[in-house]
Amino acid sequence: MAEHIFTGFGFGPIQGGLFVKEAFQSGNFTRIVVSEIDAELVNAVRANKGSYYVNVAGADGIEVLKIDNVELFDPNIAKEKQILLEVLAQSTEITTCLPSVNFYEVGGVASLIAEALKNSKAEATIIYTAENHNRAAEILKKAVSKKIGALSQKKVQFLNTVIGKMSRVVTDPAGIEELKLKNIAPDIKRAFLVEEFNRILVSRTQIADFKPGIEVFIEKDDLLPFEEAKLYGHNAIHSLLGFLGALRGYTGMTELKADHAIMEIGRAAFLHECGSALIKKYAHLKDELFTESGFREYAEDLLERMTNPYLADTVARAGRDVVRKLGINDRIFGTMSLAIEYGIEPNNMALGAMAGIALLLAKAKENNLPGDLRPCLRRGKLVPAKAGSDWRTLDDLQIEKILNWLWTGQKTKYAQHLTEYVQNAKQQLVTLINK
Repeated sequence: MAEHIFTGFGFGPIQGGLFVKEAFQSGNFTRIVVSEIDAELVNAVRANKGSYYVNVAGADGIEVLKIDNVELFDPNIAKEKQILLEVLAQSTEITTCLPSVNFYEVGGVASLIAEALKNSKAEATIIYTAENHNRAAEILKKAVSKKIGALSQKKVQFLNTVIGKMSRVVTDPAGIEELKLKNIAPDIKRAFLVEEFNRILVSRTQIADFKPGIEVFIEKDDLLPFEEAKLYGHNAIHSLLGFLGALRGYTGMTELKADHAIMEIGRAAFLHECGSALIKKYAHLKDELFTESGFREYAEDLLERMTNPYLADTVARAGRDVVRKLGINDRIFGTMSLAIEYGIEPNNMALGAMAGIALLLAKAKENNLPGDLRPCLRRGKLVPAKAGSDWRTLDDLQIEKILNWLWTGQKTKYAQHLTEYVQNAKQQLVTLINK
């Protein structure tokens, strides 16, 4: 069997709590290396002799795992970059866990991979992309191909992933103490907190006679249906709950469990809007997920996991990046458009959209909302959302203008329908928040 060598880019909770963890636990890798530009993090793991800790949140508590024999190198340091190139050239598995696909170019990742592949000594190499983008593998392959030329002579495959594993880095000392988390390493006051969920979907490896060293991933011939289930299900409902929770004044996602009204909105949106549309679209695949019983199990499991007290997810994290999440093709309006396409009224998702607009207005200056779209300005000062005199005052025209700004002038065939659903949701949201 071929010797397995692993190289990762980016040492965040998904890299450390999923890919590196699984590589280490498999026992199949002779070397595990990670490229990371955070000097404090690199030095802390080195000082701990290549070991670090991951806190894994289950339904009944938190388990601390110790991962050993991991080498971190900073590609901005010349001699360390050279080591990375040498290891990359021998790697059978490479994983990118970066903030976005834009870092393939601006972070120099594509260049490093291309240079290493030119001198590859591995019998074959698979490259997992974990940037939460359904075309990440294709984008990275194109970027690498531009620098190296045709890849046809190389046994290399770029793979997409669907990672439904929730995770975060906890930096607040009080939060670390409250949850009794173990820091990544003794010399750094940060902790990886990931959920134990481990059903990770990846593109099927098509390199002849090659078996991945990480054996727990589930391969699929076509990941797109499952990527849509994550974006329009997991991501959409997580954001919807975060938006509504913020308006209700909650701080932790686990607090939502006791709010019957919000949880029922999330459940109805998940099952009867997102779920019903995806089942209609993908029932022909005969996959258990795209059946009523299969999707219900998927939804109920996620609603429970999203509000797990041991994961300690925050409402602020679930509702962050509101401008991006309210993009016309992103999780909220993408889900609504999918529902409309299949004859389903996305009334519950529209409540989430209106709640997102309320949060947008509450931090209008921070979100660079133009002054003429800020109805809550009084004497040059923003009135906080909790004062109850901002988003509640919006009329239909103002809502339409805000949506046009959010969508940066983009139009889809459902844009007018989406606008009307949000306008109609405002009064229902007022009633919900005033309860």
